[in-house]
Amino acid sequence: MRGKVIEVQVADRQVTIAHDEIAGFMPAMTMPFVVRESEAALLPHVAPGDEVTATLVVPDSRYWLENLVVVKKGEPDPGRAPSPAVREPQAGDVLPDVALVNQDGKTIRLSDYRGKALALTFIFTRCPLPDFCPLLMKNFAEAHAALVADERLRGRTHLLTVSFDTRHDTPAVLRAYGKPFQRTAPPFSHWELASGTEVAIRRIGDALDIEYIEESRTFSHNLRTAVVDPEGRLFRFYRGNDWTPARLFADLEAASARAGSSGQRTGSSR
Repeated sequence: MRGKVIEVQVADRQVTIAHDEIAGFMPAMTMPFVVRESEAALLPHVAPGDEVTATLVVPDSRYWLENLVVVKKGEPDPGRAPSPAVREPQAGDVLPDVALVNQDGKTIRLSDYRGKALALTFIFTRCPLPDFCPLLMKNFAEAHAALVADERLRGRTHLLTVSFDTRHDTPAVLRAYGKPFQRTAPPFSHWELASGTEVAIRRIGDALDIEYIEESRTFSHNLRTAVVDPEGRLFRFYRGNDWTPARLFADLEAASARAGSSGQRTGSSR
């Protein structure tokens, strides 16, 4: 494949490329790609504007880039302001208590889950990339099943998946999308889906280094998942998609041990 680099995220081994059509496989589009681990050392030498070639490897539902080569360095844009320094989310950070709207059309806030350990991640329901949003949903589903089966943790934990596709992912869309994953009666009593205003999503997303850009009915985006302790403070922060449901379960269990007397909200839904 051949294209122009839009963004490089060295920590995630990820490069976003506006690539040409891949004949018989994929139309021209802008999307993020993970670079093979053995070639990650090349990424600090790749910059936005560079023209690159690479081999797209798709053995099954996974995909990654190999043989990444810069064939032409991009010209610096003299009118472009330097990128602001990004503050890495830190354990102990208190996340913005923004208003969101869940799959039932009910307004919720992160403070509603005080007293419980909360796992929080970001998706959009139309995501076509198996290693992105669908994988996050699969991992949450496995952790959700294990947590609700554990009498100690069922009432001390909660999961929340937030969509940044604020126009398409309405409560009805989120409910239909999330219901097959539910393992509780009533559904959504342990794992909710939500969206909200663009301002609200950007505010909480900025606190967790979420980046997303809408283009032609899809999004280029990174992957971020957080575990929040019962006091509303960041306990664990995952970049990318290389965490496992078992790790999420363990981190939620550890975070829930910080709980006080009780939670403020059960997250129940009709």
